[in-house]
Amino acid sequence: MALVRWNPATELDAFRRQMDHLFNEMTGDRALTPQWGQLPIELNDAGNNLELKAQVPGMNPDDLDVTVNRDSVTISGEYRRENEGENSYGSEFQYGKFSRTIGLPVGIQQDQVQADYTNGLLTLHLPKVEEAANKKVKINFGDQQAIAGSSGQS
Repeated sequence: MALVRWNPATELDAFRRQMDHLFNEMTGDRALTPQWGQLPIELNDAGNNLELKAQVPGMNPDDLDVTVNRDSVTISGEYRRENEGENSYGSEFQYGKFSRTIGLPVGIQQDQVQADYTNGLLTLHLPKVEEAANKKVKINFGDQQAIAGSSGQS
């Protein structure tokens, strides 16, 4: 049996992660700090499209599954161990299935979505529905009326 040196910093780090998780749950601030094992994403407004990027390093694109709805995207897959039969002295890699659903701020056209996968980065180009991309609002100023155009950009 091998002796393992106790490292108090490891215990403190685990405690810090648990406290972060607790406070994030209480404040609803989940989007700022991805939890251990959660798929990190970036969502940007690109004019008539939303651009969703997800870090999935080391994934075979065939092992990824992307499901697109009008108001959400689900990315799922499985990290598989390359050499299942080999003995290992330790591993900090995570293996197994994962899934993440991302709510979208505007509706999208599911049939027009494009996806690219390069160097561990999955990029989805999500065209907005026309009503979200180009919306005109009538503004009443007493007895005058004006039309304000909105390109859907913030």
